[in-house]
Amino acid sequence: MAQRPTPPALVSQPESSPPPLRPVSRGIVLTSYVLVAAMLMLVMWRGLLPGLLCVCLGFLLTRTLARWFALGLGHMQRQPTASPKGVRLAQIAAAALVMLGPLALLAVGLTHSRGYLVNAPQQYLELLNYMARTVLELRLKLPADMAAHLPEGVADIQRTIAAYLGAKAGALAMAGRAWLAGVLFAYVGLLIGALAAVRPPLVAVGPLAQQLRLRIRLFGEAFRQIVAAQFWIAAFNTLLTALFLLFLLPLWDLRLPYTPVLITFTFVAGLVPIVGNLVCNVVMTIVGLSVSPLAAAACLGFLILIHKAEYVINAKVVGSRTHMGVWELLSVMFVAEAVFGPAGLVAAPLFYAYLKKELIAARLV
Repeated sequence: MAQRPTPPALVSQPESSPPPLRPVSRGIVLTSYVLVAAMLMLVMWRGLLPGLLCVCLGFLLTRTLARWFALGLGHMQRQPTASPKGVRLAQIAAAALVMLGPLALLAVGLTHSRGYLVNAPQQYLELLNYMARTVLELRLKLPADMAAHLPEGVADIQRTIAAYLGAKAGALAMAGRAWLAGVLFAYVGLLIGALAAVRPPLVAVGPLAQQLRLRIRLFGEAFRQIVAAQFWIAAFNTLLTALFLLFLLPLWDLRLPYTPVLITFTFVAGLVPIVGNLVCNVVMTIVGLSVSPLAAAACLGFLILIHKAEYVINAKVVGSRTHMGVWELLSVMFVAEAVFGPAGLVAAPLFYAYLKKELIAARLV
């Protein structure tokens, strides 16, 4: 007896295959561009950049962990890939780890370093004031023969730098503990990204949704190439800096004040390509100068040494993947900082990399 053919609606489709793109009009494509641009501007206007970055980070981490877990389950079952049920189980486990992992880390941090986490803005305020005093006392910190050769105009430069640092300290004091709201936005973004990574695939979508999905896919590629690479670079630099401040300098009987703050600042500044390294170098050199000229020279030499490798990585790896030159990156970062403040420095490389991807996809560049 001949078997009846299976209805098309019952044929199972692989979960990873997206629906084919339908022909769309120019108006729909333009609408998708406008919606994405409006969303990015809203993120910058309302200060939601930490949330947006954590949405992308949560999505990327969940997908990566789910892929690893699925491969592990397939290996345990002696199969090339896990079963559909195993794949779904791997996705749920990955999402749970991404969502609950930060809570566990926060609980440990509040248990052992509650004062540092809660009063972080106050500690950075004290660091800025400390740097301002060090700059004003530059002649006293240097050896007498070296200080005698400083030109008279250095005093005016010292006062200008100290006034700038004092203004930044005043702005930070106004923030107070409001930075905890940014941490909350970041965690909510992490939840959204993890949940979006494990949602069931859509069977059919309209033309506008298809175009928005394409825009989001290109933005995700830019995030993976720029922010993810910069995150690991910053983590590597922070590890080396922690070893330098906590173990290497004490071997020479040199200890820098505000060491925990400097280690945290190294990671945060390292997330900003090129400019972050320069700022980190200046801050740690000034703090080292407050201890001794030898400590300042050691800090400057060490930071230049480890950051040279990061310049190579940024120029060769990140730049080649996104087709961005150093001059382009610096230009958009300075403009974005002038318009949006410090958040513009972080967002500029990501947004510009996404813009370049859209222009390349449209064959305009």
